[in-house]
Amino acid sequence: MAAYLIERLARSLLVLLGVVVVAYGLVLATGDPAGALVGPDAPPSEVARVRAELGYDQPLPIQMARYVGKLLQGDFGRSSTYRQPAFPLIIERLPATLALAAAAMLINLAIALPLGIISAVKRGGPIDMLGTVIVFAGQSMPVFWMGIMLILLFSLTLRWLPASGYGLSNIIMPAFVLGIQGAAYQTRLLRSAMLDVLGQDYLRTARAKGLLERAVIVRHGLRNALIPVITASGVQFAVLMGGAVITEQVFAWPGVGNLAVSAINNRDVALVVASTFVFAVFILIVNLLVDLSYGLVDPRVRLA
Repeated sequence: MAAYLIERLARSLLVLLGVVVVAYGLVLATGDPAGALVGPDAPPSEVARVRAELGYDQPLPIQMARYVGKLLQGDFGRSSTYRQPAFPLIIERLPATLALAAAAMLINLAIALPLGIISAVKRGGPIDMLGTVIVFAGQSMPVFWMGIMLILLFSLTLRWLPASGYGLSNIIMPAFVLGIQGAAYQTRLLRSAMLDVLGQDYLRTARAKGLLERAVIVRHGLRNALIPVITASGVQFAVLMGGAVITEQVFAWPGVGNLAVSAINNRDVALVVASTFVFAVFILIVNLLVDLSYGLVDPRVRLA
């Protein structure tokens, strides 16, 4: 296990280095950060002065080498938009994004687990048909459209929930929008996995031993069907951390995604790289936890 963790750590460091280099290069490739900083009406001399002051007049490999050198010292640079260190700005917004991602995953699993199991056990029945409708509806509705519809209904018409902001009541609609989309995929995946295991010999043996049907389904069937669901859950949580940008924009949720969009629009190099780095770290951590969880679900899985 120790050797496996060391190997994963070494590979993760290489991945993070590649992410930083690519993010830095892409931001510079989209336009001149100095021009975006001083504004479109600034004279060329002022743009050149700011470019030289920030070091953007140097060749790209030299810029990248300098930035990576500072990064190895824990310095992500200063945000040109907010005029303060970039990394603390990301950390300040991180709890909001984590809360939204966690709430969305809870809604996702609360819908997908029971619905996927019952849809498989009662194949062709009313609940299976309901699950099919939810799957198609959840996967066909764009996130931004669903968010706008919820705002129109629950905020503007019924006035039950706030349309934007940060708080317990504010998180309900954005978490539901993200959760229902993930639940659609998870329901279909779990139903398919359960159908594969329900006809296996070991389930018939468990029934022959006199075990209750609920114990057969949950203890033996569900446990063997969980590995693809765990994999998908890890991927979805990572996507929620890095891809909830549209939802944060629609509901004005003050998370990292909202901040990253502002940084991209302003070509704020330090802020874009810092936010990309944080997203990449969380994705790597989630992937590692998913791999470690396989052994808990299925003792036959061994990490090497």
